[in-house]
Amino acid sequence: MKKIHYTQDERLAVITLDDGKMNTMNWDFFSELDDALDRAIADGAGALIFTGRKGIFSAGLDLKLLPTQSLAEQLRFQKTFAETMLRVYMFPIPTIAAYAGHSVAGGAILSYACDRFMACDGPYRIQINEVANKMLIPGWISLICRSSIPPRYWKEALLHSRAYTPREAFECGIVDDLIDSEDKVMETAKAVALDLCKLDGPAYAATKKSMRRKEVEEVMNVFEKELLEWLLRFTK
Repeated sequence: MKKIHYTQDERLAVITLDDGKMNTMNWDFFSELDDALDRAIADGAGALIFTGRKGIFSAGLDLKLLPTQSLAEQLRFQKTFAETMLRVYMFPIPTIAAYAGHSVAGGAILSYACDRFMACDGPYRIQINEVANKMLIPGWISLICRSSIPPRYWKEALLHSRAYTPREAFECGIVDDLIDSEDKVMETAKAVALDLCKLDGPAYAATKKSMRRKEVEEVMNVFEKELLEWLLRFTK
């Protein structure tokens, strides 16, 4: 079953995560997401919205897949994960994450990689749970998360794996907009996206690249050493 569904409405591209389950991230997910990003560029979209079906945005990496991988496969998979999320982080058009549902680990990372994060109020969980699950938060994930999480919450959100409700995340400044009704999620996101479309596209792309390129290059320069050291020392 497809995991990524792409549509376009006027100048707005919409990527919906929906595999009928937890929208876990595996090889198919990254391939389909990369294709959808290509389509948004080819279609000349002025803004891109990421959303999911009611109740779930994404539970993150497919944890059933990871134990089956060799060391070489794990390195390749983790590099694909990093490159895909950083592509969203560096995407040349405005990006918005907007949904009513849980976003955990990779789902939260994808949300933080967007330029604006809108979440519906409700009994949902937003969490970077890597440390709680005995996993490393490498530099590239930290970079993306720290771009969205205010500094005063870096320790509790990243080191201490705190889970937030959308309202708590909004009150901490992690979520930019709290939407009071599921029915208003896409309506609100599209209104914001259309407003962002009014910005000069080339200037937006060049400025985002200027703001983020150096740090992205730095974290990817140490990516393999950082991850390999972790895998060899702390995983079996």
